[in-house]
Amino acid sequence: MAYVKWSFETLEKFCTDVFAAFGFSPEDGNRISDVLLTADLYGIESHGMQRMVRYHKGIEKGQIHLDSEPEVVFETPVSAVIDGHSGMGQLLGVFAMEKAIEKAETAGVGIVSVRNSNHYGIAGYYAQMASERGLIGFSCTNSEAIMVPTFSRKAMIGSNPIAVAVPAEPYPFLFDASTTVVTRGKLEMYNKMGKPLPNGWALDENGQPCEEAPRVLSNIVGKNGGGIMPLGGSTEQLGSHKGYGYGMIAELFSSILSMGVTSDACCTFPDKTGICHGFAAINPAAFGDAEAIKKHFSEYLESLRESPLAEGAEQVYTHGQKEVLAEADRRESGIPVNDGTMVELLDLCNYLKLDFASYFPGYEPPAEFAGFAGNY
Repeated sequence: MAYVKWSFETLEKFCTDVFAAFGFSPEDGNRISDVLLTADLYGIESHGMQRMVRYHKGIEKGQIHLDSEPEVVFETPVSAVIDGHSGMGQLLGVFAMEKAIEKAETAGVGIVSVRNSNHYGIAGYYAQMASERGLIGFSCTNSEAIMVPTFSRKAMIGSNPIAVAVPAEPYPFLFDASTTVVTRGKLEMYNKMGKPLPNGWALDENGQPCEEAPRVLSNIVGKNGGGIMPLGGSTEQLGSHKGYGYGMIAELFSSILSMGVTSDACCTFPDKTGICHGFAAINPAAFGDAEAIKKHFSEYLESLRESPLAEGAEQVYTHGQKEVLAEADRRESGIPVNDGTMVELLDLCNYLKLDFASYFPGYEPPAEFAGFAGNY
């Protein structure tokens, strides 16, 4: 499948117009677009523009409530529980992390758990909100069950990503990863490209390795069994139980502390997904001189980047470095979007009565996509 590059400004204009057409305010539309396009700038294609169809479906089904407002249902000086009332995940994520940051700046730490939300994009976006304020940021979420626990054959846990961001120079530290081998979005990308899944990613309904993306995705949607392996694969030999455990940590901070919907029940309701999130912000000043701590960490990161290279390797990276480099490159040379996603965006424009050609002049879908528009 081919890719075509568009400027950040082009995609930003398109996204904000689409969310305005959905009924979001300009401010909210800009925030949602920023979360999506940050993923594309970082090279996390699975959570960028290609997610717009998912949000459209969520709005159509009534699972995403455009007019909802977050409600703080429990609060202490260092913690809070928020009921999102099925609002847009990105908006609830920003609201919750801002509250965690506010608490950390006054009390040293802030921990916020959210229930009744929706897909919120990349977890790292919210962790970075804290690190940009000089704090240590943490974010996690549960999701529709796609992870098959070790020795099981049924998906019971979501991709349940965990993100941590810490101020550092010259590259801020940013770790953002699912607790499954890959995310559902990666399977969706392989499905669009018509490619077999790499061995070690997914299991069929019998709990056996499966390389057929359509089959695995269909089983996830239909709750027929199978799904994606935890980090470490499907056996204890390579650490499957560790990925399984990491997924449970994300579940604890999102659905358990908030008394929300656990992954096995997410997306099983007609009028909500029930997805939950967890957020935390920690002020390094609670441990001493914040600038000295930042310098200490920066020096260690630099020593990692300068560590001896393995034979044939060109560079050792630290977490967050590749994202900084990718963003600089894509802001200059454009953001690649694959043809499958472009056709989905064309379909979306047709539905919302937006002029696709005004955003993407000269683009024509490849012949293999003839007749695709109008059918997600």
